[in-house]
Amino acid sequence: MRITILGMRKKDTLDVLSSLWAVLFDAIAVFGGFMLATWIRFDSGLVPILWGNEIPDLYSVYGHGAAVGVLIFLGIFRSLGLYDRPQIGRFENKIPRIIRAIGVGLVISIVLNFLVVNIYTKIASITYTIAFFTLSVCVLLERYILFRLELHYARHSPHSNSVLILGTDDVAAHLMRGLDREPKHRAKVIGFMRTDLSEPSKDVPKELIKGVIDELGSFVEENEVNQIILTNPDLGHKKIVKIILYCEQNLIKFNMVPDLFRILTSSMDVQEIDDIPMLGVSKWPLDLFWNRRMKRMEDIFGALVGIVLTAPIVGLAALFIKKDSPGGVFYKQERCGEQGRTFMLYKLRTMCENAEDATGPVFTAEDDPRKTRTGDFLRKHNIDELPQLWNVLKGDMSLVGPRPERPHFVEQFKEDIGRYMWRHVSKPGLTGWAQVNGLRGNTSIEERIKYDLYYLENWSLAFDFKILMKTVFAKENAY
Repeated sequence: MRITILGMRKKDTLDVLSSLWAVLFDAIAVFGGFMLATWIRFDSGLVPILWGNEIPDLYSVYGHGAAVGVLIFLGIFRSLGLYDRPQIGRFENKIPRIIRAIGVGLVISIVLNFLVVNIYTKIASITYTIAFFTLSVCVLLERYILFRLELHYARHSPHSNSVLILGTDDVAAHLMRGLDREPKHRAKVIGFMRTDLSEPSKDVPKELIKGVIDELGSFVEENEVNQIILTNPDLGHKKIVKIILYCEQNLIKFNMVPDLFRILTSSMDVQEIDDIPMLGVSKWPLDLFWNRRMKRMEDIFGALVGIVLTAPIVGLAALFIKKDSPGGVFYKQERCGEQGRTFMLYKLRTMCENAEDATGPVFTAEDDPRKTRTGDFLRKHNIDELPQLWNVLKGDMSLVGPRPERPHFVEQFKEDIGRYMWRHVSKPGLTGWAQVNGLRGNTSIEERIKYDLYYLENWSLAFDFKILMKTVFAKENAY
């Protein structure tokens, strides 16, 4: 489970300086991207010039346009939170938002260009197309360098936030690990306090357990505490309010890990019937008609391109499969899709023929003796999944979504695991958020559900693009 801590410490000098440096270097990168596109278009000789008249003061004209573009882009970057500090998480997770910001900035720049009387409009349209690629390269490179510099300084800067965790359960231990893994929080857990009589998690260091929650006041008086995080929402309303008021009186930041319902869903919907309010789960992005249409267009285009590009790979794999073991090249299996409807999923055969005759439906193990030598290689490199592009083109599956499961396991999991069937509200995917985070094969189904539901609740085309990019390098638990 991933726990995100919002606003966990005051802005310090490092954060402010990082934001200012980002603004300055973004401006340089955007201006440089525009001017590089101008050079490629007119002076590099790479693009033929069909326009009859030469542009006087070429770089002066486009330089003024680039300066206006810089202001537009800085505004877009700020509106999308690209100057929020500290930058938490991995750089690759920020790429979709940066690309979206560049796209939005270019669209606004093009609209302004056409609204202004400009005799060079025909030429500018080509330059803008080139600019998308030059801006992407310049800004991503500049942003990556800044990200690494900020990470370096955070690792070598003293901690500025002392955290006391109220709770000693597994969530509290996970929270401590999350703070330790992310140096940009500049946080240090100085202790835990027990909130009930249950046995502390084995992952909570015993030497950091500083007593029970009733001793909170005395501990704070003797130690510098900047933030208190409560991980046990069952503490009771009155007691929680008392802790919040205590933190307020002592200027200590307070956060609380949400209760079970708030963990299970990221957003809620309030409706009224005759002035009676009712609380329920809000609509997910793919409940909306146009979002579903965009995702389907993404699937069709991606599947067609994928089939063309991977056809030689599938053909070569087929030769090795036939040579390695007797049996067919392709393997089909019944899976559960959207709304629980079943379909036949296609894969390259990676096991001996009739592998489940003796065992029945079972999950594949890491050293599964049923796998062929070629099949082991195909699984490790995700090549056996390529025929599913045909399932995507047919409409049985999507490029990205929850992994389709076999009916045998669906019947089992829907009784044992809460909210399991919610993952069937959309089409299953060739890849997905759970898979690229290593949750496939014989791994925790409960953890998979959390990742699948997070994807469905936060879907966007940019999120799909991010997952597809991560799929290329995702090999954890690929067996």
